[in-house]
Amino acid sequence: MSENQKPKYYITTAIAYTSGKPHIGNTYEIVLADAIARYKRSQGYDVFFQTGTDEHGQKIELKANEAGITPKEFVDNVSTEIKRIWDLMDTSYDKFIRTTDADHEKQVQKIFKKLYDQGDIYKGYYEGMYCTPCESFFTESQLVDGKCPDCGREVQPAKEEAYFFKMSKYADRLIEHINTHPEFIQPVSRKNEMMNNFLLPGLQDLCVSRTSFKWGIPVDFDPKHVTYVWLDALTNYITGIGYDADGNSTEQFNKLWPADLHLIGKDIIRFHTIYWPIFLMALDLPLPKQVFGHPWLLQGDGKMSKSKGNVLYADELVDFFGVDAVRYFVLHEMPFENDGVITWELMVERLNSDLANTLGNLVNRTVSMTNKYFGGTVTDKGVAEDVDADLKAVIENTPKAVDAKMNDLRVADAITEIFNLFKRCNKYIDETMPWALAKDEAKKDRLETVLWNLIQGISAGARLLESFMPSTSKKILEQLGDGHVTQKPEILFQRLDLEEVMKKVEELHPHKDDAAENGSGDAADGAEKEDAVIDIEPKDEITFEQFGTMQFQVGEIIACEEVKKSKKLLCSQVKIGSQVKQIVSGIKAHYTPEEMVGKKVMVLVNLKPAKLAGVLSEGMLLCAEDADGNLSLMVPEKDMPAGAEIC
Repeated sequence: MSENQKPKYYITTAIAYTSGKPHIGNTYEIVLADAIARYKRSQGYDVFFQTGTDEHGQKIELKANEAGITPKEFVDNVSTEIKRIWDLMDTSYDKFIRTTDADHEKQVQKIFKKLYDQGDIYKGYYEGMYCTPCESFFTESQLVDGKCPDCGREVQPAKEEAYFFKMSKYADRLIEHINTHPEFIQPVSRKNEMMNNFLLPGLQDLCVSRTSFKWGIPVDFDPKHVTYVWLDALTNYITGIGYDADGNSTEQFNKLWPADLHLIGKDIIRFHTIYWPIFLMALDLPLPKQVFGHPWLLQGDGKMSKSKGNVLYADELVDFFGVDAVRYFVLHEMPFENDGVITWELMVERLNSDLANTLGNLVNRTVSMTNKYFGGTVTDKGVAEDVDADLKAVIENTPKAVDAKMNDLRVADAITEIFNLFKRCNKYIDETMPWALAKDEAKKDRLETVLWNLIQGISAGARLLESFMPSTSKKILEQLGDGHVTQKPEILFQRLDLEEVMKKVEELHPHKDDAAENGSGDAADGAEKEDAVIDIEPKDEITFEQFGTMQFQVGEIIACEEVKKSKKLLCSQVKIGSQVKQIVSGIKAHYTPEEMVGKKVMVLVNLKPAKLAGVLSEGMLLCAEDADGNLSLMVPEKDMPAGAEIC
């Protein structure tokens, strides 16, 4: 098949925000996209894979000021680091776009002007609650517990002159598209969320420019305005492949658009399934075929955050385990729809069991036996037995099973199918017992047939593995040589001792001692503590009598579950004395339901009951919040009975 005859496949990741070094949760997305892109290439598609960096906005302007450098210097440094990690993870992207690229900036200005000229953008004033990290305005009704509905952080009232996009003009058309294209938003739960929470209640016009900061793409006909980050960032998917708002788009754009897959994190699905399609409708361009909102990869103790000190970085994990082991872990451990978990302990367990034992040992044994019994070369002698048929059936069916899973973007399940083949090969060794066959000269041809079958089975698995673990796949195929094996087998994965790993991790990330935690360390510790303070706006003074009307008690959480219609809420059953109260809290981003059960917490007991997301809440759990918006439940220092008064 010639290049021109190959079906095209255009895949993108979200472009990484250049506020800092990406952690393993951010890196998961590029590895996932790479696995899909490599697989599509192996299936004969002409793949174009685009990624890159999102480099404008108030947050970056502030961080650059803090660092004492220009915003451009700041994003140059971070973008270089992101690209280094993408390359370290052996990702096969075709284009790395930066939103500071001159051709992108020029097209964003042209797109803004085009939408303004045709009446989709108009000038007005925005007044609402603004979240700086998300660079988003919200109405009071959109807030969750008074905080940003996307990240859970504090919001500030803001008013400024701004340009707006008429979202409502295209809302019905988008609803119709979603209803008639069930594959457009995946998984389905994300589609339901967008329809029920945003589209059906009615879309508000979207703020698409800002005047309160300068680090952005200027609106060329009104330069005191800079383009709001989402109109700038989202358009990378078309500007990166040659879109021109004046009608002079490149041949590449005409070939590749619409995108076959936008792969993004579930936290930015609204921007990609509501704002982005509407922008495209206004530009009279077809919509992407599919937007997949993948789940998060969480550290064992919750969502990764620098302030929690639980951030894992790809380059650090690679130093311990190697590139392909990290690729295997993040791809295999991530469910299709729910969040996955990564810990050092789990990494070691998977390396030892799946990679070193199931796969590595299998290849090693096969190469060693081929060398020992046949001087390194075997052919098919055709001495078949019943036990061979099942192995051959698994070899034959595995590519079909992998293809079915990959067509549904169930990457973890696809890898499981491949490793089931490797497990079947291990079982085949146990069934045929080559070492026993070797003792009988009359069974030499049978032994050779067995080793040939093994080599075929492992090679078939290795070829399928290329999309997910490219380096390992290559090493296996080189060692097996289609029946002419390498003289000395290479150890693919070295088993690790968990205690030794955790000792090294502790050295890399030492726990703060109790003195430091309690603020009683030396002068240097004291200086650090002094920096870590938060000032908040004081409220009006209250009298002791007013305070006395509030009833605080210790509660024990005996059950907890997610509130189904909410991204932020958990519903806890809290035992307080002999009573059980139901309390809804916006802490889902910080605690899992499993983590909540068994905790002793501080509760405001006599808060007037209210419904949150349709669920009755009969009190409030007390939390502390740091500058990054991370929450920590307030718990008693000593063990106290449920119901104890807090006074």
